[in-house]
Amino acid sequence: MKEVVVQPERCVGCMQCMAACAVAHSRSKSLFPATLETPRPRPRVHVGVGLYQEGFPNRCRHCDPAPCLFACLPGAISRRAETNTVLIDPSRCINCASCAMACPFGVIRYHEDPLAPPGKSVAVKCDNCSERQQAGLIPACVEVCKTGALRFEEKSAALKRKTDEVARTVSAGAAQVELSPGFTLLNAIKRQQIEIAR
Repeated sequence: MKEVVVQPERCVGCMQCMAACAVAHSRSKSLFPATLETPRPRPRVHVGVGLYQEGFPNRCRHCDPAPCLFACLPGAISRRAETNTVLIDPSRCINCASCAMACPFGVIRYHEDPLAPPGKSVAVKCDNCSERQQAGLIPACVEVCKTGALRFEEKSAALKRKTDEVARTVSAGAAQVELSPGFTLLNAIKRQQIEIAR
């Protein structure tokens, strides 16, 4: 079963995944009309910034077992077995924040959502673009990620790829995973800017 795999070392912090996510969860499914919707659609993936200004696309990991699912008092959170996706039913959410307190990754937010009852703030998190997957598409964040920081693949394939990268690094005696010259240059520039700012 395919899932979204994050490769944080490839993230350049462009935040295109956030924009694509918000559009994918809008009523219009189109960028300009989505900006005019009320409530305004918001992303379910958030790009955090680290020590050297590198990005990290933080999204729901759809844990198994899922702490948020067990913490949900009204039973608004469930797991869709065929895609192994943890979903929130906005009509059952009572905005108690138990799921957010239980989430070890801090990915659950509370706000009005176009898919929720009007005027009601609910728990919102990544749903693996279930609607897009049912239409035969990949998640929106993966589709727009040009650096490969977000990939949609089998977990076994991702683990094999990462193992191969580490093996090449160890055998080459390098200190870090080999990245393309563009990523290496960008990371060096970011680190230099941080050092200058200090």
